Amino acid sequence: MRYNRLGHTGLFVSELCLGTMTFGGEGMWTAIGTLDQSESNALVKSALDSGVNFIDTANVYSNGLSERITGQALKDCGIARHDVVLATKALGPMGDGINDRGASRHHLMNQVDASLKRLQLEYIDLYQIHGWDPATPMEETLRTLDDIVRSGKVRYIGVSNWAAWQIAKALGLSERQRLERFASLQAYYSLAGRDLEREIVPMLESEGVGLMVWSPLAGGFLSGKYTRDGTEEGRRKEFDFPPIDKEKGYDAVEVMQAIAREKSASVPQIALAWLLAKPFVSSVIVGARKPEQLKDNLGAISVELSEEDMERLNAAAPPVSTYPGWMIDRQGEYRKGAMAGERPKN
Repeated sequence: MRYNRLGHTGLFVSELCLGTMTFGGEGMWTAIGTLDQSESNALVKSALDSGVNFIDTANVYSNGLSERITGQALKDCGIARHDVVLATKALGPMGDGINDRGASRHHLMNQVDASLKRLQLEYIDLYQIHGWDPATPMEETLRTLDDIVRSGKVRYIGVSNWAAWQIAKALGLSERQRLERFASLQAYYSLAGRDLEREIVPMLESEGVGLMVWSPLAGGFLSGKYTRDGTEEGRRKEFDFPPIDKEKGYDAVEVMQAIAREKSASVPQIALAWLLAKPFVSSVIVGARKPEQLKDNLGAISVELSEEDMERLNAAAPPVSTYPGWMIDRQGEYRKGAMAGERPKN
């Protein structure tokens, strides 16, 4: 297991992070997983025994049950607090009231305490805003997060599912007002969904923000269970998310299958290894319903992809160029040449 810095911090996290969306299973989350305490304990122990030191959850997962199970698992498995980096999130509805949701000071102050109680912890390592709240001024959210960090309840802050301009604006506000800055972005990224390469990745690299990848197998689509002949099983049959271009996805799966055979690996391991080879990725979140699924995912750290392998995979499902990206590339060619030492051309 390799360990990467989380963005521009001194905190090191394992390249694979255990996701806990399968813990509990209430309401809409039953389609994701319904693991009870003992089953969840087994996954937590297996992950940490394999070198994982990073666990991600959220208050909305199974209406708080995932956090409760995660916190109890750490106690049941005898995990020392300083040996694990625990991340959770807040934004979604946690009650029926008008203020029981969002990124307002009211909601975040209430929810950080509620998460700590469910997790049975004194502090949270990484507290993330789960998405964009159009109703709350960004300054209010950032000031609240800064206060929470200064209180000692949280050590680092992050964000999830924000656009590049939103994160860049937040970083600027944090710098100008001397507030705690976002250390990481948790975002969807997979070989079947490469949208963030257009603007988000360049912003992350420029500003020193780490990337935590969610749904690296595109909701199971890149597990090898889904093929052009229409054979379907698993989670996507019940919960077809995240949305993807399935024809391009099938192209990617076919190349992944070929490389998997060449390396005596599984298709999911190839999908994960492709992400792990990206220098801007801090950690890839993997979840599982069964111990064998987690074991297979953890095996991805041993898969080495050559430059040729990466080229084959990149070519299988290339991101579609959109404006202004294609114009920036076109107009920047002559400057790239100068940077490479080429003589100017008329």
